[in-house]
Amino acid sequence: MAPNNFFLWSLTFQLLLLLLVSSESSWIAGDVTQIPMKFLESAKSPEVFDWMVRIRRKIHENPELGYEEFETSKLIRSELDLIGVKYRSPVAITGVIGYIGTGEPPFVALRADMDALPIQEAVEWEHKSKIPGKMHACGHDGHVAMLLGAAKMLQEHRHDLQGTVVLIFQPAEEGLAGAKKMIEEGALKNVEAIFGLHLTNRFPFGKAASCAGSMLAGSGFFEAVITGKGGHAAIPQHTIDPVVAASSIVLSLQHLVSRETDPLDSKVVTVSKVHGGNAFNVIPDSVTIGGTIRAFTGFTQLEQRIKEVITKQATVHRCNASVNLRPNGKESLPPTVNNKDLYKQFKMVVRDLLGQEAFVEAAPVMGSEDFSYFAEAIPGHFSLLGMQDETKGYASSHSPHYRVNEDVLPYGAAIHVSMAVQYLKEKASKDSVTSSHDEL
Repeated sequence: MAPNNFFLWSLTFQLLLLLLVSSESSWIAGDVTQIPMKFLESAKSPEVFDWMVRIRRKIHENPELGYEEFETSKLIRSELDLIGVKYRSPVAITGVIGYIGTGEPPFVALRADMDALPIQEAVEWEHKSKIPGKMHACGHDGHVAMLLGAAKMLQEHRHDLQGTVVLIFQPAEEGLAGAKKMIEEGALKNVEAIFGLHLTNRFPFGKAASCAGSMLAGSGFFEAVITGKGGHAAIPQHTIDPVVAASSIVLSLQHLVSRETDPLDSKVVTVSKVHGGNAFNVIPDSVTIGGTIRAFTGFTQLEQRIKEVITKQATVHRCNASVNLRPNGKESLPPTVNNKDLYKQFKMVVRDLLGQEAFVEAAPVMGSEDFSYFAEAIPGHFSLLGMQDETKGYASSHSPHYRVNEDVLPYGAAIHVSMAVQYLKEKASKDSVTSSHDEL
C-alpha cells in the first residue's frame, strides 16, 4: 500500500473509531438541546420518582422547625450515603453540603431549604404531619426530595461532569437567616454560581417562572413598646394614654409609603400586631405594636424613618417608645436579585426541557426569601416551579391546607440537574476559548 493511501486509511479509521466512542459515551457530553429531555425521562422513571416521593412523605410526616432539622438532616445524609455522594455536615447546626464531580473547579451550587413551619396541618391524608403544631406548609419537603433526586442522577454521571456540583441542604429559611449562617461557615467556598428552585401554586403545573434582576423584595420586622401612664378610663385626664399614641403611630407609618416613597419604587409597611390592655374600663400602661417592612431599595433608610416616626409620635402624645428592628432575633433579608446571564441560561434550559411555552416571565413580588443572601454573595438565580392543577386546588404556601403536587417532583429534579450540567459545560467552553487565546 502506498504511504499516502495508508495515511488516509489510518486517518479514516481513527475518525470512525472516535465517532463510535462518542456515540456510546454519556449523553451529558452530547447534543446540548437533548440534555434536559433525557434528564426529565430519567427523573420520571420509577427508580427516581418513587424514591423522591418516599423521601418527601417521610420528611412531611416529621416536620422540624429552623435549626431543629436533626432528623431531616440525618435522613439526607443517609440517602447521600446510599448513592455514594460525599458530604460535609453539620453546617449551620443541621445543614448538609454534598459534592459530586471532579472535586475541582468550576464549582456550581444547587440549594434546597428544609425547615417546616409552626402550623397545624388541616389536610387529611395518609402522610399527614405526626408532630402537633408543625407542618411543611411551604414545600421545603418537596425541595429536599427534588435536590436528592438531582443528586441521584448527577452521581450516576459524575465521571462526565466538567467540574463540581455542590448540593446545599439549608436549615432555617423561615425568618432565621439559615442561608447567612451557612455562608459564614463556608458553604460557598470556591462556588461561582448558585441556583434555587421553589414550588408554587401561583403558576400552572410544569410552568417555570423567573425574571432578571430584582425578583423578591428585601424584608424586615419591627416591634415597638409605647409606654404611658395607665388609669381609669372614666378619668383619662389623669393618665397618659398609650392607646391614642399607638393609634397615631399606626396611621403615621402609612405615610412613609404614600407620601415619602416614589410610586414606581414599591415598598410596604404593614402593622400586623397591636396589643394593649385587658379591660374595657382601664387605660393600660403600655401598648405593643409590630409589623413588617418590604422594599427593593432604600431598606436601611426606611428602617430609620420607622424608628423616627414611632419615637417622635410617642413624644407628641407624652409617651415614651422603644423600637426593636430585630424582634426575636429575626434579621432583615436583602432583596433577591437574579443574575442576568444565569436568568438567560435558565430560560433556555426550561424551554429545552419543558417546551417553548413552559417559561413564564415572572413579575417581581413583595415576598422575600433568604436565598437572597446567596445571590448577594455570588451570582445567583432563584425561580418558581408551578404545580397548580386545574382539576385540583392547591392552597398557597403558609396555609394549613397547603399540599405539594408530587407529580411535579421530576420536573424540579430535572431542572436542577440541567442547570448544573449546562453551567459547567458553558464554563468549560469559555475557559477553553480563554486558554486558546492566551496561548496565541
